[in-house]
Amino acid sequence: MDDREQGSTFQPKFDANGLVTAVVSDRAGALLMVAHMNADAIAATQASGEATFWSRSRARLWKKGETSGNVLRLIEMRVDCDQDALWLIVDPAGPACHTGATSCFYRRVSGDTLERVG
Repeated sequence: MDDREQGSTFQPKFDANGLVTAVVSDRAGALLMVAHMNADAIAATQASGEATFWSRSRARLWKKGETSGNVLRLIEMRVDCDQDALWLIVDPAGPACHTGATSCFYRRVSGDTLERVG
């Protein structure tokens, strides 16, 4: 094991596209969404206290809630053991999903069909 795995320095391990996966939950632990962050998104999130991600489809930084107002206020950012994934614990100002659902994970897979939950 190296310093990245057991040290105290934040050293995100970005993939070939310069991204890390970010898992987002509320303070009660409910899973809200999964997105990607690059170094600029991490810096913007730390500076503003509001979750900012890298939009792969738009190829630009995207602050969650920039148009809807449903921002995600950062409570805590954690990193996994090898620093290639982040966990953002947030206070959401509204639904996390662009569909209006509280969470992006509002459907259960049942065989080859989807069932709405919650």
